[in-house]
Amino acid sequence: MKVIEVNNHDLAKSFIDVALQFYKDDANYIRPLDADIDEVFDPKKNISFKQGECIRWLLQDSSGKYIGRIAAFYKQETVDNYELPTGGCGFFECIDDQKAAFLLFDTAKAWLSSKGLEAMDGPINFGERHKWWGLLIDGFYEPCYTCNYNPAYYQALFEAYGFQLYYKQYTYWRDVRMKLDTRYADRATNILSNRGYTFEHVDKSDLEAAARNFRSVYNKAWARHAGIGEMSEIQAQELLRNMRPIIDPKLIWFAFYNNEPVGFWISIPDLNQLIVKYLPGKLTWWGKLLFVWRKVTKQSKTMFGVIFGVIPDHQKRGLEIALIVESAKLVQDKNMPYEELQMNWIGDFNPKMMRVAEQIGAKIYKTHYTYRYLFDRSKEFERYPIL
Repeated sequence: MKVIEVNNHDLAKSFIDVALQFYKDDANYIRPLDADIDEVFDPKKNISFKQGECIRWLLQDSSGKYIGRIAAFYKQETVDNYELPTGGCGFFECIDDQKAAFLLFDTAKAWLSSKGLEAMDGPINFGERHKWWGLLIDGFYEPCYTCNYNPAYYQALFEAYGFQLYYKQYTYWRDVRMKLDTRYADRATNILSNRGYTFEHVDKSDLEAAARNFRSVYNKAWARHAGIGEMSEIQAQELLRNMRPIIDPKLIWFAFYNNEPVGFWISIPDLNQLIVKYLPGKLTWWGKLLFVWRKVTKQSKTMFGVIFGVIPDHQKRGLEIALIVESAKLVQDKNMPYEELQMNWIGDFNPKMMRVAEQIGAKIYKTHYTYRYLFDRSKEFERYPIL
């Protein structure tokens, strides 16, 4: 077997195409858009290159066939914000063979070690956590947009190599039309009656204001967590700008206290269900027309919960439930198309958010694992701390 660095256009195309062989008989697989994967590795489009490095490889067998792939990367924020300097590996695909998988893992480990790193998390993304993060362990249903989906045997390959569970990520599912338990609805009413709190969904014509509010809450609610740095103004603007084509303003909500943003609840129509599953990995002119038609005719039945946050000073007051209750007044309208909610990326290290999901009647639907591999095998392994 031979490991080949991806350093030209043809190899970049092969990096994408090699994955297809592992899903040809899987009815639940939805091929991601090639452009979404290419963007991760494009320094002109991925802001992560400003504070880190990334490399990728293909694995070739003796006959010349590509049988696997992997990427390795690090960002300064994950180096600085972890006690142990840590990089990442991701976009792993491989035949069901330990020697092949171990060669890919060894290659990623060697490169990261040469950069002074002492551990690697995987499979993760060189960028935002809501994309391409974690190994699917349970709930092999159709994936939501830019969520990892993989063969079940990958778990054995990661664990046989020595990766250890760092944290679990749950996707919760809820029937949108189901009424909220009266106990929690009453608690939300108390918050809603507090004159200091107001709730608004975004104005699509003023996404700059939404980006500012999002960044304000994010940096207070999330940046203090291990491995997560502060979000810059550019990153916040880019995030909202990239979401603009698919935004439903009634699915993105902010909570304010005395006119200051203190919480957000961001969902989008699931793009996989809306259009991606009908495309061959590329958004052609026909695909663009189909996208517009399906969006206008409200064909997406799935709300994809991207991120939820409340700043620490306003937690444990019922504000999370109130935010959901207020948004439900519009989402549950008979003219809205949504039938299910999938709340993505709730870590098992965040029991408060797990309780919020359970309080609104949501159930665990999918489980992803994020693993960590310590290069010094004599070091004591520790899981991600409970918040």
